[in-house]
Amino acid sequence: MSSATLTELDARYHYACEVAKTAASRALAWYQQRHQLVVEHKKDLQDVVSEADRNVELLVKHLIHERFPDDAVLGEESGGDVSGARFIWVIDPIDGTSSFLNGLHNWCVSLAIVCDNQPVIGVVSDPNHQETFHACRGKGAWVNDKRIQAHSAQRLDQGLLGLSSSNSQPIEPLTTFISQLLAQGGMFIRNGSGALMSAWAAAGRLIGYYEAHMNPWDGLPGIVLMREAGGVTNDYLSHHGLQQGNPVLLANAVLYPQLKALLPAQPTL
Repeated sequence: MSSATLTELDARYHYACEVAKTAASRALAWYQQRHQLVVEHKKDLQDVVSEADRNVELLVKHLIHERFPDDAVLGEESGGDVSGARFIWVIDPIDGTSSFLNGLHNWCVSLAIVCDNQPVIGVVSDPNHQETFHACRGKGAWVNDKRIQAHSAQRLDQGLLGLSSSNSQPIEPLTTFISQLLAQGGMFIRNGSGALMSAWAAAGRLIGYYEAHMNPWDGLPGIVLMREAGGVTNDYLSHHGLQQGNPVLLANAVLYPQLKALLPAQPTL
């Protein structure tokens, strides 16, 4: 990377943290009046969106365009044209909308930046716990101002694995994976926000994270965070990941192959 590019990246990194925290504050205000929100269903009854999601995404897009008008923005709720853009901001205004609407604190603002088809910045802001997980390529991973690193577990029974699922994916591979994980003494949690659980994995609170399919606005922040926390991830952006999504697998270098061995063969893992 040239020094000019490093300067460009550094400016976006600091601004991405500011934007995510500003958006999280706005989302928290909506959360505190969630009973008044208009809620719609998308693909199925578990896939919901509220006016809070759309309001926060509009705020984020406005802030990005105000500072970096030539950058592209891809949002969960409003999409976006990213063709030809060198810098692409990928955002989920509220990851964990079901938790958000049901008064559970397991939701966050999820934001990543892709440069030259590489994920280079990841930010996950959790206003309920006043934590912002953030990472930039080559600068380490952090929660607020504290450096974080992946869990040091050597076996699957030495901690909790973050796990999530989607109605868009077949059930059998996931149930087989869970069965094998439990047979090895492992245990898992699911909290309703994949972005937040992947940030917890990067912070060493979980031994790793797996989801059979994640959209880029939820999957990319954890990819950057885990890599900068010293862990291993799959090649998420291969095979049209930015357009179609991909599996996400995150863990330290010892556990990653152990987890991968429990999964069906996939070209992106």
